[in-house]
Amino acid sequence: MLQGFSRVGRLAVALALFPVCAVAGLFTEPDPNWQEDAVEYPPPPSEDDLHKFFVTAASPNVFYVDKASLGLGEDRVVRYTLVVRTPGGAENITFEGIRCETGERRIYAHWRPQESTWSPARRSEWEALRATGYNMPRAVLAAQHFCDGPAPPRTLGDARRGLIYGNQQ
Repeated sequence: MLQGFSRVGRLAVALALFPVCAVAGLFTEPDPNWQEDAVEYPPPPSEDDLHKFFVTAASPNVFYVDKASLGLGEDRVVRYTLVVRTPGGAENITFEGIRCETGERRIYAHWRPQESTWSPARRSEWEALRATGYNMPRAVLAAQHFCDGPAPPRTLGDARRGLIYGNQQ
């Protein structure tokens, strides 16, 4: 469908359509019997395992996913560690999940380097993915790397390939 567009053009179209899909009901209604897997925090990210991905030229920040943390649960949630670095040297590390079927994201924990531990997020509920501001990297990961519309990756290998090569080549 988007083969005539450049990578940036496909990204723009996918991000523009993401909220439309949610409003139009193209994401499925949550399964009333769905149960989230127990969540185990991964080890802290290693520099060697960080995969840089493009979010937007409007942000000076640099975004990474820790490849070693990438997981796909029985609950079909893609879980990963997101690392955001600012030009001034600040770094924010979160452990998160994306539910492709419902177009939602969740932040489970924040990495606290001073204590060398994960700290559970104060607000950790499923929220709609939005392609704006703070949520832009999550929307990009869903639209360009992990989800095929409302379909999650079939395997962890598919999730890894989606992270590295994108899902709309």
